[in-house]
Amino acid sequence: MTARLEHSLAAQMERMSRASTARSSRAVLRDSHITLSHGAGGKASQALLEALILPSLCSPLLDGVADAGIVPLSSGTSRMAFTTDSYVVSPLFFPGGDIGKLAVHGTINDLAVSGARPIALSVALILEEGLDVDTLRRVMVSIGEAANAAGVPVATGDTKVVPRGKADRMFVNASGIGELRGDVALSPANVRPGDVVLVSGWIGDHGMAVMLAREALELESEIASDSAALHGLAAALLDAVPRTRVMKDPTRGGVATSLNEVARCAGVGIAISESRLPIRPEIHGACEILGIDPLHIANEGKLLAIVPPENAERALSTLRDHPLGSAAAIIGEVRTEHPGMVILQTAIGGARVLDMLVGDPLPRIC
Repeated sequence: MTARLEHSLAAQMERMSRASTARSSRAVLRDSHITLSHGAGGKASQALLEALILPSLCSPLLDGVADAGIVPLSSGTSRMAFTTDSYVVSPLFFPGGDIGKLAVHGTINDLAVSGARPIALSVALILEEGLDVDTLRRVMVSIGEAANAAGVPVATGDTKVVPRGKADRMFVNASGIGELRGDVALSPANVRPGDVVLVSGWIGDHGMAVMLAREALELESEIASDSAALHGLAAALLDAVPRTRVMKDPTRGGVATSLNEVARCAGVGIAISESRLPIRPEIHGACEILGIDPLHIANEGKLLAIVPPENAERALSTLRDHPLGSAAAIIGEVRTEHPGMVILQTAIGGARVLDMLVGDPLPRIC
């Protein structure tokens, strides 16, 4: 029995090693047509970005894993964070949020996890002919309320209308600029073995809320999106732990994909503990019914942070002291073993590779 177990573990480690070697090479785009998977934030998205989009643009400012671009200003002493995202969520309204609120929060959060203080937003609307004006009014009010509550004004925008059948009611593009805090330089390249991985709260709420609303599935407990603006939470963490290595906004592709991006970029292994993951029982139940891993589900009001081990408890208490981080948890650590990979230590004492999202089980969740 012992010999068979040792052989099984050795075989698994060998498979992990081969996978790690394969992941160290740049992604290759083998598809001849764009599919929904290319927009899901997982492996197909990574291949599209690395093999086609980034090489075509040839910009020194582009970083394929960053949530915002960092632009040096002419003075040379200041830096600006700049981000943009398009929101195509279906349905437009769901428990806990809507496309307008999502656009504001998602844009602010991309700036926040880059270490920037959000300054201003732009909002561009693509409207389909026949859209109900009351629907548009409702979304615009939501955008205004979310921006005002966050203290980040909308400074500019654009509106276009396309013929009936050329869009799905409405799409929103939002961009944002922010001022980098001092000498903050958050990057996966900063991550070192021994560092500690934290998440600021419950995992999987947003993506599951959208999925259930879209499919009109009813559960005994209502699941709502976690959509929220995180710039206050991120600033509090950076004030308490200036040596924070990196922060990530685990939206498309979820926690698993974000951690894989960090591991791959930093050339380290990341091990997370299943028993430490803050996942609500109702999310677990819905995922089991739908056959979805909660770690692949998008979040719109949570952040991931990796900090030095000596600052882990301070980081955790800082997150928990903030209203948006009360359910924060330490979920894992950075290791030298299995570089470029994320390993999930299961509740029953085993281990498995936690891969990036493959395919598109939750289309159009943001």
